[in-house]
Amino acid sequence: MNYLLTLSFDGKGFCGWQYQPNARTVQGVISDASNKIFKCPCLVTGCSRTDSGVHALGFVCTVKPTEDVPAIDCEKIPLAYSAALPEDVSVLSANVVDDDFHPRYRTLTKEYEYRIFNSKIGDPFLVDRAYRFPHKISEQGIEDMQMAAEHIVGTHDFASFMASGSKITDCVRTVKFCRVRKEGDMIYINIAADGFLYNMVRIIAGTLLDVAVGKTSPDEMKNIIEARDRTRAGGTATPAGLYLKEVVYE
Repeated sequence: MNYLLTLSFDGKGFCGWQYQPNARTVQGVISDASNKIFKCPCLVTGCSRTDSGVHALGFVCTVKPTEDVPAIDCEKIPLAYSAALPEDVSVLSANVVDDDFHPRYRTLTKEYEYRIFNSKIGDPFLVDRAYRFPHKISEQGIEDMQMAAEHIVGTHDFASFMASGSKITDCVRTVKFCRVRKEGDMIYINIAADGFLYNMVRIIAGTLLDVAVGKTSPDEMKNIIEARDRTRAGGTATPAGLYLKEVVYE
């Protein structure tokens, strides 16, 4: 049996998704809980890797028991995990999928959300859960961010938005949408694509902040993309504001 789980987790207490022998990871925690629930070793495969401090609202993974064990009703699986997991990670839902289903390679699109807390005064309840940007961003600044974000939509070579030193050579990705909105003091950047480069969303967020404060014009985003040069884009925003929001499959 191969179970597809949808998770949410607070990333500040994890060194990312990927298992590491001497660090606390989401994959490691899910594996330990799965072994207890199914009473045998389980193979746990994630839809992507996340960095230390990155959060998830809808991360997806598969759990496959390595032994022939009784099936568990999918409606009962979230409750079973609730009793076996720490409070900073939850299983929201479960479904049965084919044995050869791979949560990474069967993905159509992933949506990330980046949260920017635009306030001079800090909020202790948002520490490590949003990037605090103390310089006031005007309504015009938000409009400029959205104008710049529209240049990102479509199929492009996004080498300018890939972390320096990355060994990936094919940097072409298709962005379905990139939207910017502000609610109170929180700015949300939502971007969905068929795939992402290392630090791509965080670099896009940093570049859009440059646009918001007038350091970069909205139309310059087109030139930054075409340059395929990391030095042309803005800084890399912190992982605290990044959330994997949704994964869409065939």
